[in-house]
Amino acid sequence: MLADSYGRIATDLRVSLTDRCNLRCAYCMPAEGLDWLPRPTLLTDDEVARLVRIGVELLGITEIRFTGGEPMLRRGLPGIVAKAAALRPRPEISVTTNGIGLDRLAAPLREAGLDRVNVSLDTLQPGTFKTLAMRDRLDDVLRGLAAAAAIGLTPVKVNAVLMRGINDGEAAALLRFCLDHGYQLRFIEQMPLDAQHGWRRENMVSAAEIMDALSAEFTLTPDDSAARGSAPAETFLVNGGPARVGIIGSVTRPFCGACDRVRLTADGQIRNCLFAQDESNLRDPMRAGASDEELASLWQRAVATKLPGHGINEPGFLQPARPMSAIGG
Repeated sequence: MLADSYGRIATDLRVSLTDRCNLRCAYCMPAEGLDWLPRPTLLTDDEVARLVRIGVELLGITEIRFTGGEPMLRRGLPGIVAKAAALRPRPEISVTTNGIGLDRLAAPLREAGLDRVNVSLDTLQPGTFKTLAMRDRLDDVLRGLAAAAAIGLTPVKVNAVLMRGINDGEAAALLRFCLDHGYQLRFIEQMPLDAQHGWRRENMVSAAEIMDALSAEFTLTPDDSAARGSAPAETFLVNGGPARVGIIGSVTRPFCGACDRVRLTADGQIRNCLFAQDESNLRDPMRAGASDEELASLWQRAVATKLPGHGINEPGFLQPARPMSAIGG
């Protein structure tokens, strides 16, 4: 198993398949993009599949989330999903995506064994979408959402980040949209993971502010806290249920004490926290001929050093050197 010194067990593996993205969301990367990772440094499809297999068969991983960058840009995505779905015990398999290309890939991914999707959608206004993402692609995202729901990649979850002065007035509208379409909405506090290092606490729309905005139009009742487990979202019944909305207060309401996640970057580095300052290289030992057991041991040592919390609220906090697009959300 993947245990740390604070008693937490990592069972949820987030796998970044690429650092590239076809959007330029302000909370992730600058408008001009980034210097992408060199192709030879990226894990091949077979290398990704091998490390996922080691995680499941030797280390107790039960959930796989494929992320990016934008995972839909990875040509081998359906094949990677199919190999994960063939593992025993079979893990739960999901993808976090911006939704562009999902209308085309929803059916092949479902056939490969994908269970569900998380789609980023921060606004319903085309102009605001272009301001946030520097691309005029809102209709593509909406088509992707509809395709995922139609093919059965459910529950379709929607992730929204509110930016002060840009889309912070859309909380209620986003919830109405998701209720109308049967999607599950999760608001996420903006975290200091942008490549520009421009995050400022005073500009962040907090979980409390999101609650206030939603409560002005909906009755929110706290869901069963015992059922939350290690899930990052606090969930609330909307107008008595059964529909729910979640709020992930990563900064103001951290949930590090129950964290069960570990991350594999697109270039084969293990990160035991989004905000870790260190990484553990599995790619190079794997390419040098390390056995499954040796790689599993390296992985265990990487997770064992996990800190008790992300440290955002501590004096001297340092933002990770790598942006979210390279780490995987």
